[in-house]
Amino acid sequence: MKYRQLQHRFVHYIPEELDPGVLYISIDFATAAHTCCCGCGEEVVTPLTPHDWQMTFDGETISLWPSVGNWDYACRSHYVIRRNRVIEARPLSDEEIAEGRRRDKAAKAEFYQMSDEYEAQSSTAATADQKRSGLLSLIKIWFGQGK
Repeated sequence: MKYRQLQHRFVHYIPEELDPGVLYISIDFATAAHTCCCGCGEEVVTPLTPHDWQMTFDGETISLWPSVGNWDYACRSHYVIRRNRVIEARPLSDEEIAEGRRRDKAAKAEFYQMSDEYEAQSSTAATADQKRSGLLSLIKIWFGQGK
């Protein structure tokens, strides 16, 4: 790994040109980006979502989890960013990469299915609450307690 340590910069927009050795974080757009830590110069973008990468900031340093695997780049570098340090991880075989992609796809599908089910339940619950509230208002009016 060419870069063993990264600086971090909180930005609104990720710049078009990334400085090597800098991890840019846009909270507004839930995205982090940096040039590959092996030094090949490829741009690495990590979306910050419940099913992609998670970022922690301890007040001084940044960590990203899970690891960054640049499988589509010639370098195929693999590393973890922990407290601004770049920790090289072992290379993965094509089979391990394919299995990881299958797991990621399944996790995303499950996440979005659960989100859709939650939305449907919330919508149904809100409609039921509105109906109860409307009925309660009518009852109060009938008994002279409402407006």
